[in-house]
Amino acid sequence: MRPLEPGDPLAVGGYPLLARLGAGGMGQVYLSRTPAGRALALKTIRPDLAADPDFGPRFAREIRTSDRVRTPWTASVVDFSPPGGHPQWLAVEYVTAPSLADWVTAHGPLPPAAVRALAAELAAALAAVHACDLAHRDVKPSNVLLARERPVLIDFGIARAADESRHTRTGGAVGSPGYLAPEQASHGAAGPSGDLFSLGAVLAYAATGRGPFEHPGEQVSAASLLYRIVHEEPRLDGVPEDLLPVVRRCLAKDPGQRPTTELTALWPRAGRGTGAGWEESLPPGLTADLDARAAEVTRLCAPPSPPAHAIPPLPPTHTAPPFATSPAPSGTWPPAPAPTAGPPPARRSRGALLWSAAGVVTAVAVATVLWVNLLGPDDGDEARNDDVTSAPASGSTPGSASAALSTAWAGTWTGEGTGNPDADGRLQPRTSSFRVTLTLHTAARGELAGKQVSNVSEVGTGREVGCTEALEVREVHGSTATFEAVTSHPTDRSAPGLSCPEGNVYVVRLTGDDTMTLGEEGAQAAGAPSALRRVPTS
Repeated sequence: MRPLEPGDPLAVGGYPLLARLGAGGMGQVYLSRTPAGRALALKTIRPDLAADPDFGPRFAREIRTSDRVRTPWTASVVDFSPPGGHPQWLAVEYVTAPSLADWVTAHGPLPPAAVRALAAELAAALAAVHACDLAHRDVKPSNVLLARERPVLIDFGIARAADESRHTRTGGAVGSPGYLAPEQASHGAAGPSGDLFSLGAVLAYAATGRGPFEHPGEQVSAASLLYRIVHEEPRLDGVPEDLLPVVRRCLAKDPGQRPTTELTALWPRAGRGTGAGWEESLPPGLTADLDARAAEVTRLCAPPSPPAHAIPPLPPTHTAPPFATSPAPSGTWPPAPAPTAGPPPARRSRGALLWSAAGVVTAVAVATVLWVNLLGPDDGDEARNDDVTSAPASGSTPGSASAALSTAWAGTWTGEGTGNPDADGRLQPRTSSFRVTLTLHTAARGELAGKQVSNVSEVGTGREVGCTEALEVREVHGSTATFEAVTSHPTDRSAPGLSCPEGNVYVVRLTGDDTMTLGEEGAQAAGAPSALRRVPTS
């Protein structure tokens, strides 16, 4: 992480840029944050790539595939630039961890217990990717982040559906030399079995500090690596003995001889045999490194303190539906943001875009129509979750923090939006109504506070595609409360082919005794209600 340089923009897409994280094949990557303080890795796209007519589909695919795979081992897409917009960018959840490549380069191979745990975790990660009918196609040490709770697999820029084998460029191999499967190196074909070959190569690197087709101390060309992958056997001295049989199978030249996704379920047994899971197996130096990184990111992402006796800005006058749906960030919940009158990020509709991506329907969770999207996540036209309301709840003051949800919130609240009947029906589903019912009771932070029920009607079929979620209190700050959905299911449990995500984050703001707005830290769908009213008790 490095300071911003002269010429770097101060913000992209409404998100402030805080530091440089590095440069990737597509462009510069910055540290940023949401208005609520959630850390983001914001990737900007090089102008020359953005001008390439072939780039758009690839960029859309990275967003689509990254967001299709929502697992503990992947970073969530949070927001993205609109199609055709300039500059183009992508914001994902920032994982405060070094890559396997960076760590091994600086500190040497991982200890055997950590390699065993890494094998179990990455096998589970790839099983989750493959269960979505996807192949990552670029599993390598720099795409594995050594996070505290579990390793995270990143960069789905060249991932494709498992049954696709096209190249990103005609005649070129897809992936990274040294970690490509032989079939990728020779004729570009790539699928789940290729990911398993790459997994074996990554584990050999983690255990030995070099790839299985590299010789100690040499500087080898990409062409030589590709030749060795196709024609030579791997060098696996240094790989833990109990992992050698499966690593060898992963590195088989014949894809049919490699373990299947189902067989990778055997890997956790090898890890459990050592008596140590991932977090317990981390070397002390890595634990200290993670602590230092987390402290620095917390410092950079902390919102500025408001001046004493500051006059809060007027509430926004927009009518965009601002209800959140991004998965909750891991770790400590960020502090509530300070009042600001700056322009909000203009977020895109996330869920609508899975509609054509996977051929399945995911139910609508308040602000999400089909939570996994084809072209991106966060929506929320001009909604903002850090504005201070003009009519705070009784007994609360803007900027005052509390650990509990008071009686001012208790009751049933409801609102109805128009839905999105003019959607194209392919990239966005057509909906004719969007009703939200929020039922709350007093609760302390970390306790269940109630539930939200979305009733969303699909045009043509009339079927119910909403979600019902149990909400847990994550933060109460004056007239603003943040909730996380800890359970979720289709509102119509009998409807076939529907599923709902867990972990959605909602920011709700009281604007009077009987009214509230629905602030957002994530995606939302067109046609959702922009405000709720308390239902009178009889």
